[in-house]
Amino acid sequence: MKKTSGYDLAKKLNISPSRGMEAVLKAQLITAVLREIKRQRLTHAQIAERSGLPRSAVTGILSGSLQKITIDRILRLIEAVNLTTEIKLKKAA
Repeated sequence: MKKTSGYDLAKKLNISPSRGMEAVLKAQLITAVLREIKRQRLTHAQIAERSGLPRSAVTGILSGSLQKITIDRILRLIEAVNLTTEIKLKKAA
């Protein structure tokens, strides 16, 4: 899969650059969570219990629904699978 920047995504979808960056960030974080869930062989119910989120919310997030998903909820999933985050910023082209 080709990496897409938030700016490129924003241009393609005719949305603001900040919304494009947010979508890319959410997708990258959820991808990492999904890899860890698979590695640990966890169920959505287990993730829901660990994160304190409703199972329906966990299923929605992990199936790719990004529209109403907050960064806070994604961070709760990250914590539930014992991951941590590291942010790297770079100057826009």
